[in-house]
Amino acid sequence: MPEPTAPATPTAATPAPGRRERKKAATRQAIADAALRLFLERGYDDVSVRDVAEAADVSVTTVFKHFSGKEALVFDQEESTETALVSAVRDRAAGTTVPDALREHVLATWLPIAEHPQRVEFNRLVDSTPALRAYAERMWVRHTAALAAAIADEFGVAHDNLACAALARFVLDAPALAQGQPDHRAAIEEIFGILTDGWRPPVS
Repeated sequence: MPEPTAPATPTAATPAPGRRERKKAATRQAIADAALRLFLERGYDDVSVRDVAEAADVSVTTVFKHFSGKEALVFDQEESTETALVSAVRDRAAGTTVPDALREHVLATWLPIAEHPQRVEFNRLVDSTPALRAYAERMWVRHTAALAAAIADEFGVAHDNLACAALARFVLDAPALAQGQPDHRAAIEEIFGILTDGWRPPVS
């Protein structure tokens, strides 16, 4: 699903992307947009990779240069997720705790997705397609090890530390837990509040 992102401001450390990189990014986005449109119109199973290639006016080979498979066309921003999660931990501001940094990251990156105009249609597509449901579950779980390792590095412990793995998994499950709530921001805040302040019995 296309994710709204703010344009990065070029700096000396992060130069503006060159023409080749911009063209590559534009092609990838065009393929992802065409795929989502076709999947929503016809259903995932009734659209082939060739259909997507034709709609985006590229070759099938070009599609596979940008995406690992048909499922990846639906989750077109997934490749950057792991890098961003690790960066949220490693590059957090001085004095910011790891849970607070991850909470801010989830709020900044997931809220725009959760409130995207096509989100309801997107969720319906994923929920009604077993292959996509399975891919989505694997997609999030596979980030656990990388995020846990980044957290472990911050505290100088082994990468298989259970506390770090538990925190990573908690963070990765937060969006799914908050998805069905009427106020997404409040739900994320409450979930992370349980993490930082401890669980308390709910009051009726």
